[in-house]
Amino acid sequence: MQKVITDDLDALLDILPPHVREPLHQQKDSSGLLEVVLDLGRPPEARFPQREVILNPNEVSDKDIEHVASRISSFGDDNRAGIERTLHRISAIRNRKGRIVGLTCRVGRAVFGTIKVIEDLVQLGKSVLLLGRPGVGKTTMLREVARVLADDLGKRVIIVDTSNEIAGDGDIPHPAIGHARRMQVTTPARQHAVMIEAVENHMPQVIVIDEIGTDLEAQAARTIAERGVQLVGTAHGNTLENLMMNPTLCDLIGGIQTVTLGDEEAKRRGTQKSILERTAPPTFDIVIEIQDWDKVVIHPDVGEAVDATLRAQSVAIETRRLDESGEVIIVKEVLAAPKKIVKGIGQPREGGALKLYIFGINRGRLEQVAKELQLSLDIVDNLDDANLFITSKSFYRRKPQQVKNAEAANLPIYALKSNTSPQIRQLLTTLYPTNNGDRADSLQLALNEAEEAVSLVKEGQETVELSPQSAYIRRLQHLIAERNDLSSRSRGNEPARRVRIYK
Repeated sequence: MQKVITDDLDALLDILPPHVREPLHQQKDSSGLLEVVLDLGRPPEARFPQREVILNPNEVSDKDIEHVASRISSFGDDNRAGIERTLHRISAIRNRKGRIVGLTCRVGRAVFGTIKVIEDLVQLGKSVLLLGRPGVGKTTMLREVARVLADDLGKRVIIVDTSNEIAGDGDIPHPAIGHARRMQVTTPARQHAVMIEAVENHMPQVIVIDEIGTDLEAQAARTIAERGVQLVGTAHGNTLENLMMNPTLCDLIGGIQTVTLGDEEAKRRGTQKSILERTAPPTFDIVIEIQDWDKVVIHPDVGEAVDATLRAQSVAIETRRLDESGEVIIVKEVLAAPKKIVKGIGQPREGGALKLYIFGINRGRLEQVAKELQLSLDIVDNLDDANLFITSKSFYRRKPQQVKNAEAANLPIYALKSNTSPQIRQLLTTLYPTNNGDRADSLQLALNEAEEAVSLVKEGQETVELSPQSAYIRRLQHLIAERNDLSSRSRGNEPARRVRIYK
């Protein structure tokens, strides 16, 4: 496939200090440059796909950083800036007083012809979600999707451009997006609001959005899809299972809820009474996992794929790649039954036990709760030895390097809402639900109590208050009330917090 690449590399080199720019001009493969790193007190460094180069033995000074900062646009709340009419991105690292002490100058490239491998799927009019590791080309492909839909199919396309990565810096968008329109976002916290504004004010047929990463953005995406607008976006995660394990983003693929079956139904299905099911239709119809610039794995029906995974059944996928002549090779296959999914996590039990890697979680508190529950934990210090990554929701949202490494390694991630004993207790009772027969019995008694309360309220009783339970069990009790069109509310303080069910 013939591809045309434009990178406006000279515009990026022109903002660099002379002693950094000149060594770059001497590199034979400058066309493959990924980024230039300027850290105060360290030599300037250039990064290429297969190597890193020290550009000058002299350390970067405050004047060097000021030289670059004075030649680019102002930094936003996300510490990102750009160069007008280009796709380059300059990201700042600040000290505790807010002074810039480091810059990452990333080359932005428009690659025309990158979506041949998925072009037919984009043209179906269905909502498409792109997944893949950082640097694999998600944003580049998203930019090309916007251009093809706007120019080749004549659709009304609006790009919600949070950090100006898709359409470049400045008020005039980069030509790489064709006739698609671009809405800039003043601060990342308003991305969800601008998504809704785009639908309400500008009558788009397609909305393109990069990096859906919060509850509000996931809810906005669902609202847009329900209005019949095609969505094409990207999200954090490498695979469909990553989304299912992500408590923040699982709504994009329909959400997951716990359902309690009757005795006969559980026997008919051959399952436990409490099972996991998809909550609603997926926001995105198709999920595409980008493995490389010329190879993707496609889930053509997200609803069916999620249902099959939850039921530990085989999953149908489609693998596509480009051969040397640029032709698309399509292979349809059925994956073996996946590992069982527990809400919020994947539950890999390779080798017979969970190996936990904890990050941003109080280890002493975790071990104390485990001791109270009479559990023996296998906590590992090496990420390569783990089969489950545990962190807090705040750390997960900030995306430090360890979280990125876990995502890149396709490790299941469990994100605690907070680093507290009740949350840790809920985590452990979810991970080890059958280690103690009494605990399993207690869960079933709590669910039965909720079912009985529902019956009493439906028969005319005004309100029924249940016994104190853990946060995890209370959530299941709330779901039982919700499925029966009743209201419920938690009241009291831990450990005596309980659910009240009423009309």
